[in-house]
Amino acid sequence: MGEDAQRVQDKDAQEYNISAARGVAESVRSTLGPKGMDKMLVDSMGDVTITNDGVTILQTMDIDNPTAEMVVEVAETQEDEAGDGTTSAVAIAGELLKNAEDLLEQDIHPTAVIKGFNLASEYAREQVDEVATAVDPDDTETLRNVAETSMTGKGAELDKDVLADLVVRAVQGVTVAADDGSHVVDLANLNIETRTGRAAGESRLLTGAAIDKDPVHEDMPTDFESANVLLLNDPIEVEEADVDTSVNVDSPDQLQKFLDQEEEQLREKVDTIVESGADVVFCQKGIDDLAQHYLAKEGILAVRRTKKSDLTFLKNVLDAPIVTDLDSLSADDLAVGSVERDADEELFYVEGEDAHGVTLLLYGTTEHVVDELERGIQDAIDVVSTTVSDGRTLPGGGAVEVEIARRLRDYADSVEGREQLAVEAFADSLELIPRVLAENAGLDAIDLLVDLRAAHEAGDEHAGLDVFAGEVVDTAEAGVVETAHAKEQAIASAAEAANLVLKIDDIISAGDLSTAGGDDEGGAPGGGMGGMGGMGGAM
Repeated sequence: MGEDAQRVQDKDAQEYNISAARGVAESVRSTLGPKGMDKMLVDSMGDVTITNDGVTILQTMDIDNPTAEMVVEVAETQEDEAGDGTTSAVAIAGELLKNAEDLLEQDIHPTAVIKGFNLASEYAREQVDEVATAVDPDDTETLRNVAETSMTGKGAELDKDVLADLVVRAVQGVTVAADDGSHVVDLANLNIETRTGRAAGESRLLTGAAIDKDPVHEDMPTDFESANVLLLNDPIEVEEADVDTSVNVDSPDQLQKFLDQEEEQLREKVDTIVESGADVVFCQKGIDDLAQHYLAKEGILAVRRTKKSDLTFLKNVLDAPIVTDLDSLSADDLAVGSVERDADEELFYVEGEDAHGVTLLLYGTTEHVVDELERGIQDAIDVVSTTVSDGRTLPGGGAVEVEIARRLRDYADSVEGREQLAVEAFADSLELIPRVLAENAGLDAIDLLVDLRAAHEAGDEHAGLDVFAGEVVDTAEAGVVETAHAKEQAIASAAEAANLVLKIDDIISAGDLSTAGGDDEGGAPGGGMGGMGGMGGAM
């Protein structure tokens, strides 16, 4: 090994990894629940992000510890697969490692702990399915409760009644029934557009697309009831040579001929559009000033530099192809739709004859507010769409965690060997969720956890925590419901991440134990959050 190489072995390596992973988990714990707090993250450019969205916090933080980055992957996986529950997944992973550390100190081998965690994870997911309640995709009230639960504690909470209704209508608007009877939610047909200067309660749902662009020429018409729309990914500009060229002219006439040729080329491009019968052109590339003049004279509305994502969305809304070569344009490449200009919002509303897309127009008073609102709405959309496709819900407020923990303790009695202790530790880890919910609300976590356990022992599977009233209630009846898929994914991701960390007994680094290669000395054995110096600055 070279002089710069670092090596941490055995117990020191386990302590190093566990402390780093727990540090990440504890950094987001205070954001959990309806009364969770927000984090202000300032990046190296000075840009400020204010959020309590777990995955946003972890992705924005400057983490340069390899073990800590494994925990960040838990949040990213949870976000990709379930759309919500990122903070829960990371918090459970941290608690599993904390309890595993206690077992390791009792001389229980890591492989026994890992086996116990795997058994507990598998059993817990089976029990989630048993506790879950089937939900119909047309059950608007339940879907609205799922959306409201997801929004509670986030920027969208103040107007959650209005916003939850918009989310459910948006998801139902892009849901189709498959041949096998299942329901598929095509989120590619759902777009979100944000605007500042108005209250969130004024947000609305549009059938079709909202394009944040201006006409390229002020004399162009802006409203069409039934227009032939062209989606173009080819510039309406003078074609330039692929290589650097120079032109020598001997007289003004030759220069004029050269300019006339360019003008003729633009005229031909516009004529091609006119002959196709197009009334509206959304172009992803540029449009020459002269071409703009010709298009305006022909009464054609043109929009340039349309975002690629907007053009793709328009393709779904209008059921039209995106033309990449103007020379091959024909009438078959056009789609019929209505185009309307909202001068106040500076938006174009585009709707197809048989619209295949919807747009959520979100309002917020400031940029920071509307950004956090968009994150909350995106999570709500994800959990509602997951509920529609998965068809199962669970009681929220920590109810399912306490119930699964109770069942795991009963199951532990049937597990032989030291793995039994790991299964019990897994059960204790799940109860972190109601405990943190209570702590974040300023309530007595121990008393409430005792009350929750007593209610579940008495057979009330839906007994959860009402953090506003500070008491145990039937959360399913109170409308606090979560999607089963997100809970299964959180349990699986947390267990696998904890096992991955526990399996490591030797860390060999070619240099500093920092993935960023900074100046921080991060590899000291048992150095706590060593290697996460950058994170301290970000927090």
